[in-house]
Amino acid sequence: MPHSLVLNLLPQSPIPPQYLTGRHLHALFLTLVSSVDKTLGDRLHDSNADKAFTLSPLQTNSPLSKRGSQLQYSHQQPIPAGSPCWWRISLLDDTLFSQLTQLWLNLNPNHPWHLGPADLYITSIQGTPQSIQPWANASSYTQLYEQASDRETTIRLTFSTPTAFRQGKFDTTLPTRECVFNSLLARWNKYSGIEFFDIAIESIFPSFINIHTEILADSRSKFIGILGEINYRLLGEVEPIQIKQINALSDFALYAGVGRKTTMGMGMTRHLN
Repeated sequence: MPHSLVLNLLPQSPIPPQYLTGRHLHALFLTLVSSVDKTLGDRLHDSNADKAFTLSPLQTNSPLSKRGSQLQYSHQQPIPAGSPCWWRISLLDDTLFSQLTQLWLNLNPNHPWHLGPADLYITSIQGTPQSIQPWANASSYTQLYEQASDRETTIRLTFSTPTAFRQGKFDTTLPTRECVFNSLLARWNKYSGIEFFDIAIESIFPSFINIHTEILADSRSKFIGILGEINYRLLGEVEPIQIKQINALSDFALYAGVGRKTTMGMGMTRHLN
């Protein structure tokens, strides 16, 4: 069962921008995991396989974070002490969620967590849909499939943090139907228990594109990804069950993200119904 959890945070001291990278937030997540299950934390740290979680960049309540569906993915200035922030963690399988149950149930709002030199308090966790917080949600894979439309042939996807895809040895920023939907399909088949064997990928065509590329650089690397919105249309003779599968994968994007570095805050994607 996928969960999309939004942690509301309050920094007690300024967070320097160099500690707001995906790498540091990834380390903070592993610290949270290790606090309740050190073995699991070590295993997630050492695993090179596709991991059953995704993370967002840290978000503030500044005007920048309210510009449509795009999220903050880099910070040029420190986040001041006392500035409310939020951070999305998605978990793609029940095993991982249940192993972390003690973390959610025994949350101490007075226990500081560390992000670089800054102390953070986790003040609350949202795990159900909110009108002002579209990134919080939970749904079983069965519900995702059963509630997916078998008639809607226009798929509106918004890429909210820089998104890129691996092709062979290199990255590509072009969100082709193969890159986007095969990324979702691989994660769906790995975690859902409801395998799709023959999705109608050859029937998916882009009908509206409003994207641009952004460069995200830190001291270690440079990442180039797309932001924006794409509408895909299902054209030709497509069976209702195939329409349903494509819509289910699109709804699943909220939890799984698409493309590369989803455990570092990249590839955050939503299906706009």
